[in-house]
Amino acid sequence: MAGYVPVPWVSPLLCGAVLLSGLYHLAAGLGEGPGLLAWSTAGFVAGLVALAAVETAGRRWRLPRWPLLLAQCALTGAVVALDTSGLSRVLFVLLPFTAYFAFGRTTSLVVGALCLTGLLTGYLLTAPGWYRDTEHVSDLLMLAVGLVLAISMAAVAVDEQRARREVQEYAARVAQLSAATERNRLARDIHDSLGHHLTAISVQLEIASEFGAMDPDAAGRALAEARESVKLALGDVRQSVRALREEVTRPALSSALAGWAREGGSGPRVTVAVTGEEDGYGTPALTTIYRAAQEGLTNALRHARASRVSVDLRLTEDSARLTVTDDGRGFAPAEATAGFGLTGMRERVHMVSGSVDIDTGPGEGTRLTIVVPRRGGER
Repeated sequence: MAGYVPVPWVSPLLCGAVLLSGLYHLAAGLGEGPGLLAWSTAGFVAGLVALAAVETAGRRWRLPRWPLLLAQCALTGAVVALDTSGLSRVLFVLLPFTAYFAFGRTTSLVVGALCLTGLLTGYLLTAPGWYRDTEHVSDLLMLAVGLVLAISMAAVAVDEQRARREVQEYAARVAQLSAATERNRLARDIHDSLGHHLTAISVQLEIASEFGAMDPDAAGRALAEARESVKLALGDVRQSVRALREEVTRPALSSALAGWAREGGSGPRVTVAVTGEEDGYGTPALTTIYRAAQEGLTNALRHARASRVSVDLRLTEDSARLTVTDDGRGFAPAEATAGFGLTGMRERVHMVSGSVDIDTGPGEGTRLTIVVPRRGGER
C-alpha cells in the first residue's frame, strides 16, 4: 500500500469541527468541568493542532508509517481524555482511515475493531449498566457507523488512486510504443527512400569511373543519371519532412514507378509495367507497394549485380500484385531475413494485411512478389 496518500482535507476538517464544538461546549457551560481558561482546555486545543500537524507532515514528507499511526493513536486518546463534551470520540474514525492508506484493508479493519473495543472497555469501566443508557448505546452505534463509512471512503480513495496510476502507466506504455513505432517507421522510410537513391548514385558513379577514359559519352550519361538520383533523393527528403509536418501530398504510383525505367545507357536495364487503376487503394497500401518496389530494385542494383530488372504491378478490384524480377546472382533463401531492408519491407506489408514471397537461389536471380489487398491498412 506504499505510495497511497490519504485525502488531505479529511483530518484538518474533522479536527477543526471537534475544536469548534468542544470550545462551544465549554463556553456555553453545557456540561460539568473546567472553563475555557483551564489547563485541560489548552491541552485539548494543543492536542488537536498536533494531531492535524502530524497527519499533514506524514502526508507531505512521507514519514515512517507505524510511528505515525502510533503517534496519531496517542494524540487521539489524549484529546478524547481532555474533552469533557465527549464529541471528540469522532476522531477515532481517522485511525482506520489513515491505516487503510498505509497498510491496507486488513490493518484498517483491525484498527477500527480496536477503536470500538476501546470505547466499549471505557464504558465497562466507567459506566456500569451503559447498555441500558440510550446515549451510550447511541454513541457506540454512531462510532461503528462512522468507522464503516471512514473505511469505505478510504477504500474508494485508494481504488481511485490505483486506477489513476494504472491509467498513467498505460499512457506511458502507449507513448513508448508510439515512439518506438514512429522510430521504426522513420528508419524504414530513410532506408527505403535514401537507401535506394544512394545505391543508384553509387552504381552510376562506378560506371562513370570505369568508362571515363574508354567511353566518355557513357560516363557522361552515368553522371547525368547520378545527378538525377540526387534530385530524387532531395525530393524524398522534402516529402518526408512534409509528412512529419502532416503536409504530405502523394503523387500517382504509376508515374512514380515509371520514373525508374531505364532502357539504354551503360547501367542495368529496368523495365516498368503498371496495369489497372489506383482508385480504391488507400495511401497506406499504395505507399507500401511503392516502398516494396523500391526495396526490390535497390537490392537488385546493390547486391544482385543484375543486368536486367523488371517491375510489374497489376492493380485489380481485389488486390495489388507487385513482382520485381532480376537476373542477378540471387542468394540463399535463409538470407532473406538478415537485412534491415527486407525486414522493414515485411513489416510494412504485414501492416496492410499483405503477403511477401521471395523466390531465389544462388545464381538463379530473384523474384519478389508482394500482394496487398485493396483495402489494406484502412480501418
